[in-house]
Amino acid sequence: MNQRGALGRFGEDVAVRRLRDAGMTVLERNWRCRAGEIDIVAQDRTAGGRAVVVCEVKTRRGGRFQHPMAALTPDKAERLRRLAQWWLCERWLTVFDQPPPGGLRIDLIGVLLPARGAPLVEHARGVA
Repeated sequence: MNQRGALGRFGEDVAVRRLRDAGMTVLERNWRCRAGEIDIVAQDRTAGGRAVVVCEVKTRRGGRFQHPMAALTPDKAERLRRLAQWWLCERWLTVFDQPPPGGLRIDLIGVLLPARGAPLVEHARGVA
């Protein structure tokens, strides 16, 4: 694995811990299809609705590049919506034969790694 891949994997591990600490259940990581990849798929049972959440994780080292939350462009948001629908059809509907009770949501988790100290994690819900 190259340095960029290791950084991304570390950020995803941090994001998974954050989601679990928030009461979510991780259903899948790094799901791929011919249209692209979803970093994390989780189920949010905390809001009483049991929503399926597609999470895009962006990890950056502090001070070197744009803030991770700035990485979600309109094109990326549209691609995530398409991937989320694809995952829903392939993985959820084939098992449950109905949409998730709480709907489908797309979140962005930004992980910023400062030169010293713990990672800074920001979780934006319903971004796309």
